[in-house]
Amino acid sequence: MSDSENQPKMQYEESLPALGNIEYHTSILANELFAGVTKNRDYRYAVVSFVPVTNLQFDKTYQHPLMLLGHQLAEGMVTEASRRGFITQDYKITNDILVTKEAEYALSRDVSRLAPLQNVDFYIAGTITEQQEGAIVNARIIHVESKDVVASATKFFPAELFWQREKVTMRGGMIYRTGS
Repeated sequence: MSDSENQPKMQYEESLPALGNIEYHTSILANELFAGVTKNRDYRYAVVSFVPVTNLQFDKTYQHPLMLLGHQLAEGMVTEASRRGFITQDYKITNDILVTKEAEYALSRDVSRLAPLQNVDFYIAGTITEQQEGAIVNARIIHVESKDVVASATKFFPAELFWQREKVTMRGGMIYRTGS
């Protein structure tokens, strides 16, 4: 049985609205990304946030609705890699469970609370290129030591995944009206 036959099949009806189906698009991207990668239980993967291709970093002042797509793709790729039998290391895990009045948690972005990264062999990273009707996502698996790209994939994520189609948008400082 081939690796592709072992892949979980996601069933979605075509009649479902696009809004909220990001996991479907992430799965399709992951299918392409992992298609030629051999599973090896000795290898560890770390998935990082996908970033805008323009500056290669997250910009919290950026107010476009796609601004959180990079974080969601990273979280989704952890799930997709795990589903396929790859070992992913969560470098955002803390050394202890943190308890507050509101909740308890074990994930953090506070570097002082994080456990050290352990022998990661590959990074899963990607870029997002904003388009008029959504975003082009380019994902890649990169060998940590050599920096070689061992696999890559591209997928268009339609804007309707995150919000209803806007009739007025702003691009490059200009206001554009679409549709009626």
